Amino acid sequence: MMDFLRYEFLGNAVWRWFFALGVGLATLAVVYLAKGILANRLEALARRFSSDLVGFVAHLVRGIWFIFLLAVAIWTAAGMINLPGRVVSVVRAFAWLVLFFQIAIWGTGLVTYLINRSIKKRLKLDGASATTLSAVGFVIKLALWVVLALLALDNLGINITTLVAGLGIGGIAVALAIQNVLGDLFASLSIVLDKPFALGDFVIVNEYIGTVEHIGLKTTRIRSLSGEQLVFSNNDLLSSRIRNFKRMFERRVVFTFGLVYQTTHEQLAGIGQTVRQIIEKLEKTRFDRAHFKEYGDSALVFEVVYYVQDPSYNVYMDIQQAINLELYRRFQAEGICFAYPTRTLYVCREGPQDPPEKS
Repeated sequence: MMDFLRYEFLGNAVWRWFFALGVGLATLAVVYLAKGILANRLEALARRFSSDLVGFVAHLVRGIWFIFLLAVAIWTAAGMINLPGRVVSVVRAFAWLVLFFQIAIWGTGLVTYLINRSIKKRLKLDGASATTLSAVGFVIKLALWVVLALLALDNLGINITTLVAGLGIGGIAVALAIQNVLGDLFASLSIVLDKPFALGDFVIVNEYIGTVEHIGLKTTRIRSLSGEQLVFSNNDLLSSRIRNFKRMFERRVVFTFGLVYQTTHEQLAGIGQTVRQIIEKLEKTRFDRAHFKEYGDSALVFEVVYYVQDPSYNVYMDIQQAINLELYRRFQAEGICFAYPTRTLYVCREGPQDPPEKS
């Protein structure tokens, strides 16, 4: 028996092979049990503290592939014996392949978790961003798998320089062919991340006015005030000047009115205070100023500035209507007349007048 154990096979005594096998099996058992225990502990913590992040980590640990644990055991066992260079290269290549594959699975899970978490946060406020974020997640996953595949091929001893150059040239060709689509795609990503507007915002784009109805990968759709749907490419939309009235905290209002020239000095002097009282009595308003601005062609012109502390256009119009009605009532009671375009003609006869005819 002792002679058999001392018998050499591939440069190692049989007992060393058994020893390496025992180390490999023990390593496999240890890492497999450690995986299960760690996953159970993390799941228990996730339930206890209602932690989504801990639950995700537990899911990653639970999802470790058995072949990855087997590769760890084989690599550990291989270190216990002397193997030929070619066998060592095969074992190393197998270990690297499994490692990169496991990293790709972990990375895919992490990207999926982050994208889903972001979608849940945005879904109530901006449901259209879910489509864009899903597309972004797919692109990130694809890039991750491509990079890890190239690293795996490089570790296998394959020259990837030509492959990378080919991918670069092909990528440039594809990018040139679909540059408009890519421009709209990145513009969509910019809209989602920078949030210049969101679903339901009332915006003005150049001369177009409407409410944002849909934000897609290539286009954004706006429902105009007259009812039709306006479709903008995302790239063109971000290149335009956008006025977002939904982000307005308060609205500055300037309006003027004119009084007839027959208005007395005392009446003119009290009009500013009258306007101030009218505006300050209304809710959601902040008075700024009221001045006798100028002498117009047919009116004494007053300019009033105030703020509406609500972005809604309907609220602004209700307040302006209330101001106009109260101004009309006050002026009517005080005998002050609003001006309207008038012109006075003075007619005179030039030269000597003819004497009256005698009858």
